[in-house]
Amino acid sequence: MKYTSIAKKGIIALLFSAMAGIGSAQTISNPWRSGIVTDEFIYEKAPYKECHSSTVVETPKGLVAAWFGGTKERNPDVCIWVSRLVKGKWTEGVNVANGIQNDTLRYPTWNPVLYQIPGGELMLFYKIGPSPSTWKGYFKTSKDGGMTWSGQKALPEGYLGPIKNKPVLVGKNLICPTSTEGKGGWRVHFEITPDFGKTWKKVTVAKGPDSLEAIQPSILKHKDGRLQILARSRNRAVLESWSLDQGMTWSPLAKTNLPNNNSGTDAVTLKDGRQLLVYNHVLPPGTLAKGPRTPLNVAVSKDGKTWYAALILEDSPISQYSYPSVIQSSDGMVHFVYTWRRLRIKHVAVNPKKLKLVEIKNGEWPKVAGYTLPEIKADSKDL
Repeated sequence: MKYTSIAKKGIIALLFSAMAGIGSAQTISNPWRSGIVTDEFIYEKAPYKECHSSTVVETPKGLVAAWFGGTKERNPDVCIWVSRLVKGKWTEGVNVANGIQNDTLRYPTWNPVLYQIPGGELMLFYKIGPSPSTWKGYFKTSKDGGMTWSGQKALPEGYLGPIKNKPVLVGKNLICPTSTEGKGGWRVHFEITPDFGKTWKKVTVAKGPDSLEAIQPSILKHKDGRLQILARSRNRAVLESWSLDQGMTWSPLAKTNLPNNNSGTDAVTLKDGRQLLVYNHVLPPGTLAKGPRTPLNVAVSKDGKTWYAALILEDSPISQYSYPSVIQSSDGMVHFVYTWRRLRIKHVAVNPKKLKLVEIKNGEWPKVAGYTLPEIKADSKDL
């Protein structure tokens, strides 16, 4: 791992502010950096203009990340790219999937999701199609930790695979968090395979009030056996649903007390049983459903209900920092990858034992004396 001094900057700034005297109007740098040990770009240069929607997984050979990149999202030249962390450095991204249909037709690829089968192959799910309402699901597998890949395999008709966030193994069932964005609105469902892609079945989530619509859920496991999802919404809040029977039935969608700017989130259950969520803790302007994708925050909870502020991964006023993916590796480190201004993919590694937590009350991120977020500059991708 490449250790940096970024985590120390907030502490230094706090000390400097204190020495400057109480009542100083000086603004300190981001103090929400405790526990960060790696903060790096996966690549500096790429043969494409934009990138988005990254995913990360731990394999027996180390970390692997994937994302889509091309001229611009929805452009037919958008492909799936893969990089591996080898001896502390990320390898050059490799184009592993495209949307070429024939000599005259090509579609963009979308939203890769990596999953390592325990003791088995590495799976790469992705979508191909002109838009999220018309895309279809595909996957490839790798026997060598992402160095080489099988041919493309189509999922059964009507199945999409995990839409943005990682599958979770519950008993013998691999549960893929899935959603659709068709004419019927946004709907969350799950695609479940007991044999890692050979056979499938679907489970739906009760929609709840007509005003609540969600996509791109993440699955959390609780110590008492319950499952919880947290999902992106158009309702200015992260939405949730619960299952008491290992994911076979789910409660109606409901709002949490955490804001959502109509942008992707991700979550993971830590080895100590706590839940961790990475998301943009920001409300859209006025009554809008969509807003700037900055800052990028991390919150932690013991019960999935009461959340504690833990980190601000990015706090620049220049949007966007978005579509995060998070895992905890076998050594206990928590790894985040996410979109950095659509220009690069960022990787941040955190020691969860060193997080400093402050309760989030009334959905408001805790204030730190002397520290304020810069004025946000929205762009056309956000609003």
